[in-house]
This record gives sequence, structure tokens and C-alpha cells, in this order.
Amino acid sequence: MKDIARHAGVSQSAVSFALNGRAGVSEETRERVRQVAEELGWRPSTAARALSGEGAATVGFVLARPADTLGVDSFFLQLVSGIQEVLAERHLGLLFQVVEDVADECAVYRRWWAEHRVDGVLVVDPRTDDPRPDLLDELGLPAVVIGGAPEERHPGLSTVWADDAGAMASVVDGLHALGHRRIVHIAGLSGLAHTERRIRTLAAEAARRGLTEVQSVTTDYSDAAAAAVTRRVLRADAPPTALIYDNDVMAVAGVAAATELGFSVPAEVSVVAWEDSALCRMVKPWLSALSRDSVEFGRTAARELTALLDGGPARTVRVPVPRLIERDSTGVARRS
Repeated sequence: MKDIARHAGVSQSAVSFALNGRAGVSEETRERVRQVAEELGWRPSTAARALSGEGAATVGFVLARPADTLGVDSFFLQLVSGIQEVLAERHLGLLFQVVEDVADECAVYRRWWAEHRVDGVLVVDPRTDDPRPDLLDELGLPAVVIGGAPEERHPGLSTVWADDAGAMASVVDGLHALGHRRIVHIAGLSGLAHTERRIRTLAAEAARRGLTEVQSVTTDYSDAAAAAVTRRVLRADAPPTALIYDNDVMAVAGVAAATELGFSVPAEVSVVAWEDSALCRMVKPWLSALSRDSVEFGRTAARELTALLDGGPARTVRVPVPRLIERDSTGVARRS
């Protein structure tokens, strides 16, 4: 600040007012100070800003999932890409941490809040019995819940949600139209709100059509778990004619497992992946998949968080329903 004041020919207090957007200096002085600061390569100190109560210029993102499943998860890679794009426009950093479970995640939030490490957080994987929204309310930490239920409202939390129920209904509609009556949904982690919504919707759609051989099986999202469940259900006396996987990686593993057992895709079993990605178009046959703009999902969440940081109200925002793209892995159901 001394250097900037000397070069700009003003006092250090004028530099402080100008760089922090406070009243007390003319616009001409403010512009001169900012120009000198830019020439000298000045950047605000995050630690100093936090200590002075001006914010950390950082957003937090904690993920409580098995670390070994993340490297191949296209949804999270694209989501973070969209988040980072918006944060970069605002010169905000992203503090990312992977933990074992929700209890550890809550502990991270408490520590970040106590240390003034972040100005707000992005919360993913809402649970059916979730302690995080109440904790973030208690801490007064602005947050956006990605994938939350629209009916759950918290004063300081915004929600960005996708219609998982509508997406699952569209998949069941498509498979039912092809004659499929025995359907297995190989799902992700149990207890996740979106997993439970998909399971409930599948059961409701099956009941509405009088289908009795429809079920969901939860996994840890890994390719190994998906392959193991695929083998088990296809070895049954009355194997399913259609399989729905909760992500692209599991779907690819499922196709490989079905092929090993001698099942032809889609002549003997149809396959649908919940997340579309390049991976779905790198296997034979190309996978039918639910497509959505995950990068834009991340952008939307980040924009909602920056709006909260700017003093805006908490909101509930819906993103477009994922759209089923039919490719070569779905076909008319074989006869029993």
C-alpha cells in the first residue's frame, strides 16, 4: 500500500478506500489508484481480507464419496468445470476437499467457518436425512445445494435441482414402448436423495403399468459393483430384458459383463446410461443415455452462490430435464 500511495501521490488511507470500494475518495483518485495497483501487480491478500471481515474470495466444495470412483466420473468433472468458469470471472478461488462421510464433511464446514477460509459453499449429493442444511444455517454460511429437493427451503441456502423423477419416467416410457417388462435399475449410493427419487419413480411407474418384475439395486457407483450386480441379475431364471445404470461408467461395465455371459446387447438385453458422455460413444454398441448439460448445471450453481454472496435472496432454480438419446444399446424386448 505504501508503494501504491507513493506512486499515485495519495495517502495510504486513500489507497485503502479506493481498492476496497469504499466512499471517501473521488472517482478520479479511485481510478488512478487502481491503475497504479495494476501496474505494480498488486493483488488482495486473502488472509488479510478474512481477518478484516472482508471475505476470503474463496468458495468451498466438499465431496463425501469414495475417492477411487471420482477419477472416471464424467458428471463431476463437467460440473466442476462449469463452477470454475463462473468463479474465475469473479476472481474467486475454489477450495476442494474429498472426505469419507457426511460427518467429516460437516467437520470441514465448521473448520472453514472458524478459520474464515471460505465465503460460501457448494453442497452436492443431498441425503434423505441430511444434517448439512441445518448446520450451514446455524453457521450462517451461504450455500447452494446442487440436486436438492425443491420443497426443502432453508433461509440462507439456494437450491439448483434437476427433475430425476421426470427423467426416470421418460426412460421407463421408452423401454415399455419397446416391450420391456422385466427391468433392473442398477443405482448409485443408497441414501442419496436423487437415488431415492429415481428408485421411487421406477417403482411408481412399474406399479402404474402393472409390472411386477422391476427392481432397483444400489451400488457404490463403481464399475466393479455394476459388473457384479449385472452378472447376478442376468444369471436369474427370468433375467431382465432391460438394465438402467445410474452413470456411464457403470453402464459400460454392465455391457462388458453381459457380453461375458453371452448376452447380446440389445438383442437380448437393452442398456440405458443415466449420464451421457464421450464414453457412451466409445463402446460397441453406442449406449442410449440421458443427456444433460452438466457444465451449465455447474455454471448455474456457481451463479446462484455468487448471487447469495452479493446479498441476494435464496432461490430455488430448476435446470432442464435430462433428455433420453436413443442409440444402439436399446431395442425391442426379446420374447420370454
